[in-house]
Amino acid sequence: MELKKYAAIDIGSNGVRLLISNVVIQENLEPLFRKSSLVRVPIRLGADTFIKGEISEENIQRMINAMNSFKLIMSIHKVEKFKACATSAIREASNGKKIIEEIFLKTSIKIDIIDGKTEAKIISLTDIKELINNDKSHLYVDVGGGSTEFTLFEKGKMITSKSFKIGTVRLLNKKKQEDHEWQSAKNWVIQNTKETHKLSIIGSGGNINKIFKLSGKLQNKPLSFDYLKTQFDYLSSLTYEERIIKYSLNPDRADVIIPALKIYLSAMEWSNTEKIYVPKIGLVDGIIKTLHKNLI
Repeated sequence: MELKKYAAIDIGSNGVRLLISNVVIQENLEPLFRKSSLVRVPIRLGADTFIKGEISEENIQRMINAMNSFKLIMSIHKVEKFKACATSAIREASNGKKIIEEIFLKTSIKIDIIDGKTEAKIISLTDIKELINNDKSHLYVDVGGGSTEFTLFEKGKMITSKSFKIGTVRLLNKKKQEDHEWQSAKNWVIQNTKETHKLSIIGSGGNINKIFKLSGKLQNKPLSFDYLKTQFDYLSSLTYEERIIKYSLNPDRADVIIPALKIYLSAMEWSNTEKIYVPKIGLVDGIIKTLHKNLI
């Protein structure tokens, strides 16, 4: 048996995550991936980018501090290989590339800015495949702070994917031009799912994971459209403070959970689907898999 330790950093629009994972390699067997540590810091880069067009000096310093902290944590865990990826907030910021360069100079952590298509491809390498039934079609919906990735699977294979700028942080600060992006997402989902057979939705993201946890359901059981709609209506009726207290939501979760549910419910309506499965997967899990397979 051989044991590897890898780390993945996901710099998103609503938070920054570090996942450290043990990879157990056994002869003639599939490798086992076991989470060792997961750290999330609530740096909402999207609030800068989607309103002002650039990341503030305050959040740049917070990012540098976070990367230095992650570097120490990885050293303590004796991580042998890591990968850091940034998505829409950094990608769309006018000073995004400059920030990446500054972080590298001050922390030695190299960050790759990835597009939506690459993000969807990385996530498709996660344990999502264990949920995919070759007799059914699956629409994978990954809702982030700055964008939502839709990926269609048929007969166990990825058919097509598309990223749209309808993330949760972006929707909190909605601008008129984003109405067109919302309509484009609707048209894409309808067009690509109208002739699918036995379609089910697989959802990922911190908000749907929180809702699933609150449901008390077993991991392999889906949530219904009616359940999500009930949660959406009730949460929408509460104030921001009430969501924090009654639902035990973190402050940076209590506001974005409403637009997140709106996106999932819309995807279910557009695809005429009644159930959504919620595995514990995300970009960091996919990055770990790509590290192991030397794909990035």
